[in-house]
Amino acid sequence: MAAVREMMAATFGLVGDVPSLVDTGCGLRAPYAMTSPRPENVTCLACREHARQEHLRFADEVERLGGMAGSTISTAQAKLAADEHRELAERFSGPRRAE
Repeated sequence: MAAVREMMAATFGLVGDVPSLVDTGCGLRAPYAMTSPRPENVTCLACREHARQEHLRFADEVERLGGMAGSTISTAQAKLAADEHRELAERFSGPRRAE
């Protein structure tokens, strides 16, 4: 969202309004200022789990698309993107406890 806003401002000199409330992973509506794409800043466990599941789902989808005939990305590019999303999913899982 922020990247799109910055691109619009840089390209056209326009700045759109950021929504005051957004839907979160746990199903609540929260102030936009209280949300974060950074795993370490997300405190709601349900939102963290939602983000983890979505990144894992997206990683699987990207990997499948990279292997399809006529794909615009190579298998290696798809694997790299999928690995990045799996890493993000792991960060949303939270710190590992020593066992």
